[in-house]
Amino acid sequence: MGETLIPLPERVFRHPFRVRYSEVDCQGVAYNAHYLTWFDVALWEFFRSLPWDLKAQVRDTGTDFHTVKAVVDYHAPVRFDEEIRVAVQPVRIGGSSLTFSLSLDVAGEDRRRASGEIVWVNACQTTHTSRPLPDGLRNRLAPLLP
Repeated sequence: MGETLIPLPERVFRHPFRVRYSEVDCQGVAYNAHYLTWFDVALWEFFRSLPWDLKAQVRDTGTDFHTVKAVVDYHAPVRFDEEIRVAVQPVRIGGSSLTFSLSLDVAGEDRRRASGEIVWVNACQTTHTSRPLPDGLRNRLAPLLP
């Protein structure tokens, strides 16, 4: 059960978690909604690692990212107290959008437990209409594309 992992390039960002008791359902596995939370936290940590301050972007430009697509494919369950890692890879930079590929595995294993895709659109926080990505962010992300 689970997808065999293809080794990720070193430039792919990984963020570790430990599955907490509160994240496990009555079946003894992580409840499905927590995968999106783990993906979201890993994305924020990815931006910190660039470094890119998303809060400063909101303050300085009046734009922020809206999630317009969130997909999770579940390949095998994760259980209480397992040490998991979420890998974040930007895969597309559009005029106003960013697409990320994410995957979740357990440290020391060679199978993927979940994978997903998140698409963000940069939007004006007053009008909620799309706005071009900041050039500085585009320049930081471009070298990380596969």
